[in-house]
Amino acid sequence: MELFLIKVKKMEKRWGQLITSWYNTLYNGGVNMLIDKVNKYYTKQYDLNCAEVMIYAASDEYNMNLTSETFKTMSSFGGGMGIESVCGAITGSLAVIGILFTIERAHEGDRVKTLCQELIRKFEAKLSTNNCGILKAKYKKEEVGCRVMIETATQILDEIVCRELKANVN
Repeated sequence: MELFLIKVKKMEKRWGQLITSWYNTLYNGGVNMLIDKVNKYYTKQYDLNCAEVMIYAASDEYNMNLTSETFKTMSSFGGGMGIESVCGAITGSLAVIGILFTIERAHEGDRVKTLCQELIRKFEAKLSTNNCGILKAKYKKEEVGCRVMIETATQILDEIVCRELKANVN
């Protein structure tokens, strides 16, 4: 029973932070500021890869209170996991979904899996692939880097997170 109560307290804390973030977004005219956080972190000053940008920005925007150890986990996902495979903006976004909507572990149900599939499907619908190498060849520009991929992932992630937080409030 004690372990159950600890889990409930963790959930209450996490959802309280997320609901506060969602409420603040609505208070700010319904425009979420995730893109502003992405713009903050996707600079030479921070020098982060695409996956790191997504998790740093989301942690700020959604009050996730992530540790430096959690941030470091995303370092190996940039550049399509270092082999130009799945885009780092996608893998960073998937990490955010997992952190926000998994209570304890992945096998709790299909919610996280479904949200991840939705994000990937929408990303591919907009940019035609999730492959880092192909995306870089088509969209990466010297002056803006991988901004097209990062902004696409940001818009989709923010849409999913805000919708899911709203559904949890109702």
